[in-house]
Amino acid sequence: MERQPKILVVDDTPRNIRLLDAMLAPHGYTVIAAGFGLAALEKIKYEQPDLILLDILMPEMDGYEICRRLRDDPATRMLPVVLITASSNQEKARAIEAGADDFITNPFNQAELLARVKSLLRIKAYHDTIQTQAAELAALNSTLERRVQQQVEELDRLGRLRRFFSPQLAEIIARDERLIDSHRQEITVVFCDLRNFTAFSESAEPEEVMRVLDEYYAALGELITQFEATVEHFAGDGLMVFFNDPLPCPEPPLRAVRMAVAMRDRVGELIHTWRKRGHQLNFGTGIALGYATLGKIGFEGRFQYAAIGMAANLAERLCAEAQGGQILVSQRVYTAVEDLVEAEHLPDLVLKGFHKPVAAFNILGLKQNVSSSKTDSVSTAPAGAAAGLTERELDVLRLVAQGLTNAEVADRLILSPLTINAHLRSIYGKLDVKTRAAATRFAMEQHLV
Repeated sequence: MERQPKILVVDDTPRNIRLLDAMLAPHGYTVIAAGFGLAALEKIKYEQPDLILLDILMPEMDGYEICRRLRDDPATRMLPVVLITASSNQEKARAIEAGADDFITNPFNQAELLARVKSLLRIKAYHDTIQTQAAELAALNSTLERRVQQQVEELDRLGRLRRFFSPQLAEIIARDERLIDSHRQEITVVFCDLRNFTAFSESAEPEEVMRVLDEYYAALGELITQFEATVEHFAGDGLMVFFNDPLPCPEPPLRAVRMAVAMRDRVGELIHTWRKRGHQLNFGTGIALGYATLGKIGFEGRFQYAAIGMAANLAERLCAEAQGGQILVSQRVYTAVEDLVEAEHLPDLVLKGFHKPVAAFNILGLKQNVSSSKTDSVSTAPAGAAAGLTERELDVLRLVAQGLTNAEVADRLILSPLTINAHLRSIYGKLDVKTRAAATRFAMEQHLV
C-alpha cells in the first residue's frame, strides 16, 4: 500500500493547525504539528515529513530562521517548505531569500493550498526518485567495481596458473588452489632440450637465438596444451613437464610417450628449417616415472609449481644421454608402455647422481593402433602396416628403398645413425628378411615408393 504523504504544520496558533488539518487530511495527507521552531526541528529529524507548512511569526525562532537552518542542513536541504505569510510583498521577498519553495497567505484558500502542496510534492517525488536511482547506481557501480576487481584478480590468477597448466586445468585449480599445496604423488616426467644449443647460442646472433627459441617453444607449447601436461619449468632450450598432477590422468606414461613422439616429429620439421639457415641443432628427450613432492614455491608475484624427486632427476639425466632424435625412457616407463611402442633396449647407463647403472630404452615409435592419427581399418592403413611397421619405420623403409645410405636417412629424419640402425633391425625382423635389398624389394612391391 502506498504511503500517504506526511505534512508538518509549524504554527503557534492551534486554530490554524486544526484548520490546515481539516483542509489536507480528506485529500490523503497525514498532518503532524509543531507549535514552535525548536520542536519543529526536532520533529523533522524523526518524523521525516515530505513537506512543511511554516508560519513566519512565532516566538523564540521565526519561520525565516527555521527555513535557513533547513537549507543549511544537507539532510533537509531539498525538503519542500511553504511559508505562511501575510499579503505584503516584503514578507514574500524575505520568504524566497530564506529558501522557501513557495508561500501561501492567511486566511487560506483551500484550492490554492492543495494545488501548491500537490505541485511541490510531485517535485519532491521526482527528486526522491532521482536520489534513489543515484544511490542504486552508486551501489551498482560499487558492486561492478568489486566484480571487475575480482575478475581482474581471477584473470591474473588464471594467467599465472596457465604458465604451468593447460587452460582447462588452470580454471579448475583457480576454483580450488588447495590442489597445488605441497603433496606427494606419482608422476611421469618428460625432460627435453636441443642438442648443440650451447655452441649455437655462442656463435649465432642473439636475435637469431631468440627466433629459434620462439619457434621451438611455439611448437612444443601447442603439444603441451594438447596433451594437458603440467609445465614445471623451462630455461633456455630445456623444458620439463609432467603428467598425473595436480589432477590425475589416465595412463600417464603412455600420454608422456605419445607427446614426446609428437614433439620429436614437430621439432624435426623445425630442424630441417634451421639447417637451411645454417644451424646444426637436434632434439633429445628423457622420460621417467616415480614419486615426487609437488607444490608451489617462490615468492609473492612469482610462484612456480615444482616437482622435487628422483623421477625429475632421472628424466633430466636420460635427456642428457639422448642423442639427436632419441627418446630415452626408464625401466618403469617402458614396462608401462612396452606393448604399445617399438623400442630398443640400450646398454645400462651410468648417470650422475645414481649409484647403480640405470636401464634405458629408446622409443623408436608407436605401434600402429596407438597413434591418434591412425584408423583401426586395415584397408585404409599403409601397406607396411600389415607387417606391423610403425609410421617412423615406414619413413625409414621408404628412404632406404630410394637408395639413401643410413647416414643420409639419419640426416633426413633428424635421427642418430644408431637409431636408424635400430629401426632397420626392427624392419628386417618384422618383414622376415635379412638384407637391405630384400627390404627394398618389399617396399617396391607394396608401392611404398
